[in-house]
Amino acid sequence: VLSYSYQQTYQIISVNTMLDEEPVIISEKDFTPTPSQSPVNLEPSSKVVSPADANDSELNTSAIVSDASENEEEDDGGTEIMSPGTPPDIIVPTAEDVNAVDELGISIANMAMMAMAASPPARPSARQIVSIGTETDSYAFAFHENELNAILSKIPPGWKVCVVSVVGAFRTGKSFLLSWFLRYLEAHSIRRGDDGSAGLADAPPKHDDGKKWFERVQTLNQHEGSFDWRGGKERNTTGMWMWNEPYFLPRPSKGDEVAVLLVDTQGMFDHETTVGLTAAIFGLSTLLSSYQIYNVDKRIQEDNLQQLALFSEYGRMAFEAEEKAAAMGISDGGEEDAGVTEKVTDNANSSFKNRVPGMQPFQKIEFLVRDWQNFDTEDETDIVAMEAEMSAYLEHVTAERAASDLKETRDQITSCFVDVSCFMMTHPGFGVIKNKYEGDVSKIEPLFMRLLDRYCQRVFNTNGSDGVPCLEPKTVRGRELSAVELATYIKSYAQMFEEIGANFPKAETMLEATSKANNSTAINASVEAYTDLMNVIAGPHANDYHRPSDLLEKHKEASFKALNAFDEIANFGNRKAIEDARAKVLHKIAKEYDVFLSLNESRNPLLGMETYLLPMVVACMSYILRWIADFTCSGWSQTCAASSELLSHVYMVVFFFLMIVASTKAKQISDLLDRIKTAYRMLTDAPTKAKHD
Repeated sequence: VLSYSYQQTYQIISVNTMLDEEPVIISEKDFTPTPSQSPVNLEPSSKVVSPADANDSELNTSAIVSDASENEEEDDGGTEIMSPGTPPDIIVPTAEDVNAVDELGISIANMAMMAMAASPPARPSARQIVSIGTETDSYAFAFHENELNAILSKIPPGWKVCVVSVVGAFRTGKSFLLSWFLRYLEAHSIRRGDDGSAGLADAPPKHDDGKKWFERVQTLNQHEGSFDWRGGKERNTTGMWMWNEPYFLPRPSKGDEVAVLLVDTQGMFDHETTVGLTAAIFGLSTLLSSYQIYNVDKRIQEDNLQQLALFSEYGRMAFEAEEKAAAMGISDGGEEDAGVTEKVTDNANSSFKNRVPGMQPFQKIEFLVRDWQNFDTEDETDIVAMEAEMSAYLEHVTAERAASDLKETRDQITSCFVDVSCFMMTHPGFGVIKNKYEGDVSKIEPLFMRLLDRYCQRVFNTNGSDGVPCLEPKTVRGRELSAVELATYIKSYAQMFEEIGANFPKAETMLEATSKANNSTAINASVEAYTDLMNVIAGPHANDYHRPSDLLEKHKEASFKALNAFDEIANFGNRKAIEDARAKVLHKIAKEYDVFLSLNESRNPLLGMETYLLPMVVACMSYILRWIADFTCSGWSQTCAASSELLSHVYMVVFFFLMIVASTKAKQISDLLDRIKTAYRMLTDAPTKAKHD
């Protein structure tokens, strides 16, 4: 019950008898209702309290209103809470009191709605772009295109995209590593404005406390912006997850910026994943990545190399098919597909080894050895010496072997990846591997953190310094992809996996998917090149009219340049598919040319001239005939007089008609005069040009 007394101090005391809690006093500072004279007359000592025998199942809220001016002797300003045992004075609220309470309730509800509207936006998180079914549906792939498009839409148009993914056996710390990648990128990436602009000046504020980026991280709690991870022996990540916020890093070598996406994959070789599904996960991750990290435990074993060679097998077969098609000029897909399935000889493998760098189907694979225990360097701060040991170890592992199967494994890896590297990290500490570990950074070993710092610098090095290759955008056949182009390729690959389920795709199927996406990019690029050239000549914003013969010449020139752009991109895959794509380009160009013809014809200076020429001809003929009639006929002839008068009326009507049209269509008349000038210039220039030719 709220009671109001004019020019008094008010307090609201809420007593929750259900919870058996103490009264909570809400001060007038929170909200102040408009005072009104209470119709209920209270004595200065009158008090309102809750009944002593209130039922526990009921909620009784009481308020005490005391006159501060008449109780100055009380230390607390006159407000007094009586004992629950004291019988209360029964006060019946009036209609004005009830209305005041209703208004106060509405005010509180409005404040609550405003607080909800002002709540902070959802935290960035990992979004699943590929999910995998169960045994009942043959572990079918499900591609979530909307999730992918939502992420890629945050990248400015035309910016190149780097994709860093982590694959490996389950429960080896992949998601844990990616969460550290997020912390590093948050500390070193640049920010992008609403207009898509970004620069070094927009970099996050630097801390001047002398600490490194990882020393300012207190916890790696997954609820505070991390990939989903947990300790224990059961698998955690299923399918493929991409962080929904791209990061932007400067690329000084080319004077631009690149977007960086992080991808987490389902762990391989668990007790629930088939070999075919494992190969499919690895294959799809390899296809969309520009920098792939192969997470291995304690050392690089021969089975790790064999698995990598197996999963990259289709890349070797795709290159073999492309080489045969280029050498033999095969345009029939049947012969090409048959050649793909043939066994490759040792001579073919050796030819791959001598291939020019950058022509391999995949860009970079890096073995990340976890829990390495064999560093010879005693000084735990000498990271440079440790990196030298890593390079020596990789050379030893990938060195030429005499055995044919070992040799083929290594040749196959080097033939499918542009760069193969290695990095090693020590054990993070036994406190990290416990089931109840929740991300406390203080429990991680210092050496692990120093190696992690150096590894993050290597992975996200976009300058190519420090003796390590720089982070490159995703490329296909040497072409760097933008966000839109990357989405096309990912969609093509993912849909292929959806169609075939958990079966690892054959090389020719993978070749077909890659060729289809590549041809689609080539078609769009070539048609865009044609329209850009023709828009300048005869587009919607052009002003000049071109004779059809001249426009045809411009069309041929633009078509030639567009087809050259197509040939530069569409150079991979089945020759018949490329020819079909080329035919689509010609068809699209023909349709565009028809549009340009229509636009050019609308600017023809002689177009619509008959609307004005015909009345003018009639008027001129009428005037001439009248003059002849007046000159030749006798003035006494009634017929001649009537004819002359009729002809006079005709050309006068035409004259006034043209005047009316001119007054209502001044803009059209102005255009008409411009067309007449253009037509006259065309007629006078045509003989000169013909003579010059």
